[in-house]
Amino acid sequence: MLTIIAAASENNALGKNNDLVWHLPNDFKRFKALTTGHHIIMGRKTFESFPKPLPNRTHIIITRQKDYSVPEGCIVVSSLEKAIAACPENATNFIIGGGEIYKQALPFADSIELTRVHAVVDADTFFPAIDENEWQLTHDEFHPADEKHEFAFTFLTYVRKRQ
Repeated sequence: MLTIIAAASENNALGKNNDLVWHLPNDFKRFKALTTGHHIIMGRKTFESFPKPLPNRTHIIITRQKDYSVPEGCIVVSSLEKAIAACPENATNFIIGGGEIYKQALPFADSIELTRVHAVVDADTFFPAIDENEWQLTHDEFHPADEKHEFAFTFLTYVRKRQ
């Protein structure tokens, strides 16, 4: 099972200058809870945005760079198809970014775990549009802005419609 997990604003903004454009502690907690113990697939720039590999997850980094050096336990591949092939079958594996990887992964994904941030922000990286003809919203959970969360947000779960 391949799940895309992301946080995107109302205008589908993901980030700017290889960084997030908001700080939502409850989104980080959800991301950690869902991805811990699983394989996570990402592009090189997303991997480089972390200070160190995320604990208790197997990182699969997609890059065209030859001899790209990563810490022990991380896997480097040259394409999304090779990244998916490196994941265990019959397990939930996650696509965690960035924008181009999300776009490439959308046709392969079984579900999307999206945190919709209720704001319009300036960004240079965007999440692809979700086609309502292909995806069914199965869960939504609204969270208002508060002292720890500058913006209101909604956790959304989509599953691919079966044809």
